[in-house]
Amino acid sequence: MAQVLHVSASPRGDRSKSLQVAFALLEEYGLRHPEDDVVHRDLFAAELPPFDGPVLQAKYNILHGQESAETEREAWRAVESVIEEFTSADKYVFSVPMWNFGIPYKLKHYFDVLVQPGYTFSFDPEKGYSGLVTGKPVVAIYARGGEYASGDAARLDLQKPYLETILAFVGLAGVHSIVIEPTLAGGPDVAEARLEQAIAEAKRLAESF
Repeated sequence: MAQVLHVSASPRGDRSKSLQVAFALLEEYGLRHPEDDVVHRDLFAAELPPFDGPVLQAKYNILHGQESAETEREAWRAVESVIEEFTSADKYVFSVPMWNFGIPYKLKHYFDVLVQPGYTFSFDPEKGYSGLVTGKPVVAIYARGGEYASGDAARLDLQKPYLETILAFVGLAGVHSIVIEPTLAGGPDVAEARLEQAIAEAKRLAESF
C-alpha cells in the first residue's frame, strides 16, 4: 500500500482551480488504487511550527553538536513531525496558486520547516548538496490568473521554477506539471475551458501515477 501526500496551498476551497484539478486526479487515482492511502495537508488549516528563536537555536545546536534546552527540543520535535509526514509519503501532489508571481506564503513557510540538513538534504565538502528524498513521483498543479508560459511574461513566473527548484534540492526531480492559465485574464469562458483541459490531463495522469 502506498501513501500519497496532497499538499494544498490554496485557501479558496471549492473555488480553487488548482484544488479542483488535484481532487479530480486523486479521485481517479483512488478508483485505480483503492488500497492506497491519501493524506490531505491543507497548509491554510495546518498549524506549522514557527521558525523562530527556539527552533533556530535547536537547528544550530544540531549543526554544531551542542545540547539543546528542553524548550528547544520541544520546538524541534514539531519540525521533525512535519518532516516525518513528508518523507514517509510515497507520492506527492501539490496544489499551488500563483500569488504575486510566486507561491503563497504558507507554502514557503512549509518548505522553510521541511528543508533541513540531515533530514531532507545533506552536504559534503567535495560532492556538495544531495537530496535525501528520492525516487518518488510528484505532480504539481499550478493555477495562474494570467498567462506566463512564454514571451516577456515568462520571466515573471517565480511560482513553477521555485517549486521545481526546491523539490529537486531535496531529491524530487522530474516533477510532472499541470498548469491552468489564464484563470482570470481571458474571461470566464476561457478559464472554464482551460480548467476542463487540466482536469482531463489530470485524470489521464492518474493512470500512471
